[in-house]
Amino acid sequence: MRCRDADTGVVVREQQLQDGRSIGVVRFFKRGVVEREQTVNERGNADGPSREWNVDEAGRRVLVRDETSRDGRTVGIARAWYPTGQRRRLGFHDDDGREQASVEFTEDGKLASLRCAGRPVFAADYDDRAACGFAGGPSTVTLFGGKGQATMRVVFDHGQRVRTETLWENGAVRELRETTADGGIERSFAADGTKRREVRRAGVASRSVVVLDQEFHESGKLVHERRWMPVDRGAEPTAETWWYLNGQTREAVRFEVVGDRRVRRDTTYHDNGRLASEGAWAAADARGDRGERPFGIHKSFDEEGRPRGESVYDERGRLTRERAFDERGAVVRDDEVFEDGSRKSVGR
Repeated sequence: MRCRDADTGVVVREQQLQDGRSIGVVRFFKRGVVEREQTVNERGNADGPSREWNVDEAGRRVLVRDETSRDGRTVGIARAWYPTGQRRRLGFHDDDGREQASVEFTEDGKLASLRCAGRPVFAADYDDRAACGFAGGPSTVTLFGGKGQATMRVVFDHGQRVRTETLWENGAVRELRETTADGGIERSFAADGTKRREVRRAGVASRSVVVLDQEFHESGKLVHERRWMPVDRGAEPTAETWWYLNGQTREAVRFEVVGDRRVRRDTTYHDNGRLASEGAWAAADARGDRGERPFGIHKSFDEEGRPRGESVYDERGRLTRERAFDERGAVVRDDEVFEDGSRKSVGR
């Protein structure tokens, strides 16, 4: 059966029929030239070879897609080309139609992306045996963007991506991700090579959890760090620290468990290194779902390290007493604090 344009009489579609049903080859035309061709089965699904061409104004055509379908699902190697004839993409699909591996290229033929399967699958179309690290050790490939500039370096080992480096325009490493036997490492850098962040992971019960997160100033100095301890259900925070740019500790937080409560102990410092304040907070309930509340004695100090204030909290987080000191350490205010916020000076 052929279908023609009503005005020009040019064929626009051609298909095979069996017992009144469209079964077999179906062709679509552009300017009288076959633009797309596929085979369909009795259910109307693509089943067999399928091809597509780019047709220019003069009617010349270039193959841009070639794949095989099985009852509507792409199987095996699917190939694609640019209209120039330069290869554009390869994809390998399993018998269920799921894409297991792919390779993409820029218009000038450089490698743009690579996703490997658990074994070499592209044979003569592309040497993924070497590129994916199946040929005697890990393999490093460089990926390029549309402007022909390197954008990424990737290391594959037996099909697994074990290291990835994304690049700045000047070629310096922008981000690094590496998978190790005990977890992994992630780092980010400024264009001048200065490290700005580092994250370390550990494997816990088939999961990957963060155990260290560090942030760096543009000068390269460490300014913030968080640490976690792996546990059966993931990871629990253990410490968090901030630093001044002069290298002195700005704030240090430690996490611990006291009884059935998680406790946070917070200590701050002046930029001269002297103690500025200290105090503790506890989770409001055993699960830690209701936030934190202060408990015990909280103290504050001046830049010389002399005590200047003291607040006492009960187990329910209520302020019960508050004291203030002068530069010589003498008490200048000592108040008992009640539930309604009213105060009574101690000794009066």
